[in-house]
Amino acid sequence: MGAGGVDEGTATTRLDGRVERGNRTRRLILRRTVDIASVEGLEALSVGRLATELRLSKSGVFALFGSKQELQLATVREAARIYTEQVIRPAAEVAPGIGRLWRLCDLWLEYSRGRVFPGGCFFYGVIAEFDARSGPVHDAMVGAHRAWMSLVERTAAEARDTGELRADTDIPQLAFEIVALMETSNAFSVLHDEESVYRRARTGIAARLRCAATDPAMAPQVL
Repeated sequence: MGAGGVDEGTATTRLDGRVERGNRTRRLILRRTVDIASVEGLEALSVGRLATELRLSKSGVFALFGSKQELQLATVREAARIYTEQVIRPAAEVAPGIGRLWRLCDLWLEYSRGRVFPGGCFFYGVIAEFDARSGPVHDAMVGAHRAWMSLVERTAAEARDTGELRADTDIPQLAFEIVALMETSNAFSVLHDEESVYRRARTGIAARLRCAATDPAMAPQVL
């Protein structure tokens, strides 16, 4: 028995239950915050709004995050987790080469087109919100963007190393052009509510890969 006659096992069970309830509430809140931020920006997040919309107490929401900045940072981390599950991990299942690079691009375009976040690509919108600012949220967005660009470059470099892209391929330039096509399709789609831009992006990326491939037949065909 513990102090005051409370069984230690019972106390642990109660504590575990509270922790799990807290984790469920945190997941509920973050699922809402990523949706809000993708449309309205991270500055639109507030404890009061979330408490009202999700029928939670303000004190309970505040206890989970502590400050608006931590809420914003937690939202960025949650968006990165979802993004990883939707785009990065499935692409990694493909063998290194042009196929993996194309899969990465195709998954990104589908992630945007399918509105995993209602505002399109979460990071495209939020980066524009914080690009000229300073502070932890800006730094988190810089880190996320650098990690994405590094992944595209690394995936392209793997395709070069396998011999599927020409040895003289300018990897940073190729990655820049690919990402530019993807981000432009996202922006046009969100602004004009038009899906045809994703096919244009796929066509452009496939053409760029065909030019860089040692065997153009290995490049994807867009129907």
